Amino acid sequence: MTASTLVYDIRNSRYLNITGRCTLRCQFCPKHNGSKQVHEYQLALDHQPTATEIIPLLGDVSQFDEYVFCGYGEPTLNLKTLIEVATEIKRLGGRVRVNTDGLGNLFHRRNILPELANIVDALSISLNADTEATYLRHCKPKLKGAYQAVNDFIKLAPHYIASVQVSAINGLEGVDIKRCEQIVLDANAQFKPRQLGIVG
Repeated sequence: MTASTLVYDIRNSRYLNITGRCTLRCQFCPKHNGSKQVHEYQLALDHQPTATEIIPLLGDVSQFDEYVFCGYGEPTLNLKTLIEVATEIKRLGGRVRVNTDGLGNLFHRRNILPELANIVDALSISLNADTEATYLRHCKPKLKGAYQAVNDFIKLAPHYIASVQVSAINGLEGVDIKRCEQIVLDANAQFKPRQLGIVG
């Protein structure tokens, strides 16, 4: 078996692939349709990487616009590695962004945002639906109360993180993209519409 891809580069950012586990089973996610590939990179992992595996792969922080915690899993599920690696990136003078489904607080049963506040510059949160019914239908969360939890996380996040961007996918059946945008703006976050079928 080929070695797991722990870091991969898109444009001028280095992406960090720290878990294959996820709190959602989104029907539009390529991994549920037989592919764990982004661009030319295969992102299947055979284990949860540790900080000691990731840190030597960071490279020269001055060469990258940002480091992004993002793979086909939810990075906050490997919180120890995320915090240790992000701390090192900030020590070296780099910029950190975390792509998340916003369910870290629900999963860990505590507010994890204070732990991220000093080491994460930006959050990209996936909302993906303007109602609980459409969220359950498209995202199929494994945890009860997930839709309320992601909404609570979106409202809380701007109090801790300077840049909070929230996305929803244009083209998901039954999802009102304008209502998604209003939810995000009401939480004092930025809205980013994405297109169905475009990854990375």
